[in-house]
Amino acid sequence: MNTAVIITKTEPQVKVRAQRVAKDLGLSLSSLINAWLRQLIKTKTVIFSAADEEPTQYLLDALRESGEDIKAGRVVSFDTADDTISYIDEIIEGEQNAKKN
Repeated sequence: MNTAVIITKTEPQVKVRAQRVAKDLGLSLSSLINAWLRQLIKTKTVIFSAADEEPTQYLLDALRESGEDIKAGRVVSFDTADDTISYIDEIIEGEQNAKKN
């Protein structure tokens, strides 16, 4: 098989962890990188997954706050886009009338 060498720099711990992941998948790091390069060529896209990511405290707080707003009835929902636009128009009109008075 005719091959070419690609030299890239990465942090040593990143290389070690990537080698472990590749091994867990039954692959070498070289074959994993080759597969990724072929996919890049085929799709012209780069996809990163956050499958194992944990939500940040900021996101958890925002979700908790949203849940509290829903329970307290501080949420407005609409059936159609026209209903949404009408609601916003009413708010704008009310603000304009308040400025005039």
